[in-house]
Amino acid sequence: MGAVLVAYANAFGGDFQFDDYNVIVGNPAVHSLSAWLGDLRGIRPLLKLTYTINWTSGLGLFGFHLFNVAVHAANGVMVYLLLRRFGGASARGGEPRPYEVPPLFAALLFALHPVQAEAVTYVSGRSMSLMAFFYLGSLLAYVRGRESASGFWLYLVSPALFVLALLTKETALTLPVALILWEAVGRSRRESVRSILRAQAAHWGVLFSSLVSLALHPGYARFLSSNFGIRSMADNLLAQIDGLSYLLFQLVWPVHLNIDPMFPDVSGWTWGLAGEALVLGSLLAVGIVSLRRRPWFGFGILWFFLHLLPTNSIVPRLDVANERHLYIAGMGLFFAVAVQLLEWSRRLAADRRIVRTGAAAVLIVLGVLTVSRNHDYRSEIALWESSVRADPHNARAFNNLGHAYALAGESEKAGSAYREALRLHPGYDLARRNLAILE
Repeated sequence: MGAVLVAYANAFGGDFQFDDYNVIVGNPAVHSLSAWLGDLRGIRPLLKLTYTINWTSGLGLFGFHLFNVAVHAANGVMVYLLLRRFGGASARGGEPRPYEVPPLFAALLFALHPVQAEAVTYVSGRSMSLMAFFYLGSLLAYVRGRESASGFWLYLVSPALFVLALLTKETALTLPVALILWEAVGRSRRESVRSILRAQAAHWGVLFSSLVSLALHPGYARFLSSNFGIRSMADNLLAQIDGLSYLLFQLVWPVHLNIDPMFPDVSGWTWGLAGEALVLGSLLAVGIVSLRRRPWFGFGILWFFLHLLPTNSIVPRLDVANERHLYIAGMGLFFAVAVQLLEWSRRLAADRRIVRTGAAAVLIVLGVLTVSRNHDYRSEIALWESSVRADPHNARAFNNLGHAYALAGESEKAGSAYREALRLHPGYDLARRNLAILE
């Protein structure tokens, strides 16, 4: 997709950042094919294989960025192809009625929205975009199989792509539920639930087998054990209200993107948290109620919540929310907005030129914001400077900025950043140790 290449042309100048050093640069398991094979029983083997291929290709950072941008462009195309088939047969059981304009606008929103940069320009953010590549491919294969009544697509291609998505990132577990949601807005009333479940039998089999495998995998057992010690389930649910509200706001107003957003510790209800819960609950209720009369709206809202469940729900995480979690979740809201705008323009008999100009202006603004966000990834210093600008109260971001300055030999700036981290969080031992080493 040409729009992706234009918006992400400057992404190729990005450097390794943050988690890239843990999972790629400092991880010998992805530095050769033999090392990857030796680590095959670890988590996310397919994702690690792509790191290995990039690392050994000789293309350096350019190869990593080329892969990420290509995957994102392919995902944009699949979003368009998938949404064109939204609704399948009409609610009255008539002929298929593909949408045209809204899927294109939604796909461009998906491709150009700056919140996607964390899954594209941030090298290890590809865990989300690559998982989405196989996830969307599986859903497209399922739709094709349903339309053509082909067992090849339903029982072989689509489940196989589902497996590849799971081998990339385990959050792909939501796919069978996404299939149910897809059918809920598109199936003919003459079709039985039993026939739909029969078409999805292979996917549910993959899901249950994967859940058993994850439960028995020692790596995931350690992950869950450590995560449940971060905060209680009650506190985590309150924290996730704040996290989900943050992510929703970033979709609407993406001008303060942050690779490391910090959220205050919560141990009880506040008026602000109650207001956020009311907004989120109302949005979810609108999604459920809209499934019958405005299926695009219901689909979009429920898709959004569904795809944030694995990362923003019961299991506590050190990071309450990250923008890359919106990568596939945002697709539903983009489509809901696109169709709703078209409906309103038709009711108001708006001039098509005005509508097209407005849509083009929105896309241009988003593209410019994406280019600007990519620029933040050019160095560790630039990225953490952007993080403290977005949240000047984030002690962890100031500590990381100090570390970036120290690596660059800028000791005075590093000391200033560490001291600011300690001013914000006097008990921050890591910043204190870093400052002691510097002095």
